[in-house]
This record gives sequence, C-alpha cells and structure tokens, in this order.
Amino acid sequence: MSDFRNRPGAALVVGGSGGLGLAIVRMLARRGSAVALTYRTHPEAAEAATASAREWGVKASAHELDQMSDEAAADVVTAVAEEHSGLHTLVYAAGPHVPLAHLSSVAPSTMAAQLAADASGFFNVVQPALPHLRHTQGSVVAVTTAATSRYPARDGLSAAPQAAVEALVRALAVEEGRFGVRVNAVGPGMLTDGMAARLRSSGDLAPDVLDAARLSIPLRRFGNATDVAEAVCFLASDQAGFISGQKLDVDGGYSV
Repeated sequence: MSDFRNRPGAALVVGGSGGLGLAIVRMLARRGSAVALTYRTHPEAAEAATASAREWGVKASAHELDQMSDEAAADVVTAVAEEHSGLHTLVYAAGPHVPLAHLSSVAPSTMAAQLAADASGFFNVVQPALPHLRHTQGSVVAVTTAATSRYPARDGLSAAPQAAVEALVRALAVEEGRFGVRVNAVGPGMLTDGMAARLRSSGDLAPDVLDAARLSIPLRRFGNATDVAEAVCFLASDQAGFISGQKLDVDGGYSV
C-alpha cells in the first residue's frame, strides 16, 4: 500500500519513539510517508525508530519535545515543516503511564496534572500545526482510549483527560473543515502493547482481572499496536476523506 506516497511534507507523530507511536511511525513509513517523531527522554529509542522508518526509503527525523511547553511544541512543528517541506498529518500518540485508581483516591492535584498533560499537551501541538495542515488539506488523528465509550472501573485518571482531548477533536473538526482539514480520534481498548502492557508489568492488572477483561470483549482477545496503527493510517489516508470529527474504537467490540 502507498497511501501517502504522493503527499507533500511529512507525518508528525508525537510520542513516536515507543509503544503505539512506534508502530504508527513504521506503518506510515511503509505506506510511503516521510515521518517525523518526537520523544521526551529516550533519544536512543527515537533514533532506532527513525532508522526503522528509513528502511522503507522515506525521510525520517526525530525531535526532542516536552509537549507541556507551548513554545517548544511550536518550535518543533516549525522545524518539522521546514525540514520536510510541509506537514500533511499530525498524530498525537503521547501519554505517560497512568496507574489504575478509584477516583475517590485520586488527589485533585493529580487529576489536574493529568488533564494538563493530555488535553493541554495535545492542544499545544495541534494549534501551531493548523496553518501547515490547512496548506496541505491534511488531517489530525489523536490516539485516546476506548474507555471514554465504555468506562471500566479505576480508569478515570486516564478516561477523563482523554475525553477532553476528544472534545477538542470534535471542536477542531467543526472549525477546520472549511479549510479541508480533517480531525479524528482512535480509541484503543485492551492491548498486548503500550500502556496495557505497562499496567500488567506493574501489577495493576492481576491475572483474574485480565481474565475478566478478556471475557468483556466480544472477540475474547486483546489487540495489539498494529491494530491501532492500521486505524490511525486509515483515518489519515484519502480512503477516509469524508470522515471527520469521529472516534474509531479499536477494542474488539468492548464498547458495544
């Protein structure tokens, strides 16, 4: 497939050095897109990700970014657009590890910090990208969570901030559609990769909880990072040219 072979500029994947972001970077490159990715603390992982993308014959670059800084986010977007002669897609796949906890035990300051990390972090990057995306009539895809469609207990610290991101997705879709810019979201369910893997390794998801989670999924299995990357690339491609303001849950039917 070469969905992005003739697209001007690059796809910028925020949080593209590991987990879901890495799978998205690789799939975009495989389908013909130049890619730029951001990382925060692991430059070696970012370089490995760009090297993997270049294996598909595309241009790739890595950029250090703390997306909580609006100035730094604007600088990275400008640098990517200059280095790659434009920007056709912005994928927001950044997100720190979020422990499972009942909301009654979450300190208000902790919730405030998570809301800032997710919603403000997303907006800090997407706002300066809009002029470039208008020029290419490009798209934005935010990777959120299926938990905003069907809430699992103890996931409020992740689901509530991601719901704010999804509200921004819908608002931007309404406002930017007149410029040909599409904005959508992908909601991963329980996966064998990414945050779900970290929750298992940390002990937050015990074997009995995992068994119960699997039974709550109509397909009776967990997904993986490739499943999410497929959905992201579809929504960013011309095949989804009349889709905007939507969220596609990749959850094996959990949210039905």
